[in-house]
Amino acid sequence: MANFGFSRLAVVAPYEEHWREAKSAVGASDLLQDARCTQCLADAVADCTLVIGTGTLEHRRPEQPVIPLPELTPMVDAELARGGRVALVFGSEKRGLTREDLALCHALVEIPTDPRQPSMNLGQAVAVCLYELAARHIPQENQAEDTCTESGPAHSGTDDAAAPASDNPACARDLELLAAVVEETMQAANYSPAAMQKANDHDLNLLLRRLRLTRRDARRILGLFRRVLWRLKQ
Repeated sequence: MANFGFSRLAVVAPYEEHWREAKSAVGASDLLQDARCTQCLADAVADCTLVIGTGTLEHRRPEQPVIPLPELTPMVDAELARGGRVALVFGSEKRGLTREDLALCHALVEIPTDPRQPSMNLGQAVAVCLYELAARHIPQENQAEDTCTESGPAHSGTDDAAAPASDNPACARDLELLAAVVEETMQAANYSPAAMQKANDHDLNLLLRRLRLTRRDARRILGLFRRVLWRLKQ
């Protein structure tokens, strides 16, 4: 991260309590000291409007759009231009991102690798992605570039100043709030058996991210479902 000018790190449920003191972070100890630690990925990306996951697709069927690595920077720049904040998320060294983690992502980025060795070391994957962003990104006026995050899952971000409030993209926190009310409404309406709740929650998270809502849209839909939920409870 420090090599390529990124400094905004969030670490999710780190394995060891003394991770901030990693001796290998030569010249970047301040990056670790300033890193934000959260217990779940949803909290780490709460203020982000575009969340991009990483990982090998060899043993999983992607449920989000998959973008080739060269298309990563244009996608990030477009999000910054509309006033968003971007997170690049990496899974743990052993397991990568879980299906639940990926449900919080709008898209997945794929690093081209040899089919005989599709999996990459975590540090290598971070370096490749951040090099791509640093090399291709062209800063625009009033556009401030932030950073990367890593986790057990990790996230990496850049952000921009302001677009008109009505056009600001909904952030992950907005979508989490909306999802919670929709889920409660589904339960109140006996939408499906309890055994299907986890699968429904997963599909709902994917759907809300595919819609690419603005904050105004998210508030309106939230108000609608709150009203429906209130009526169902009467």
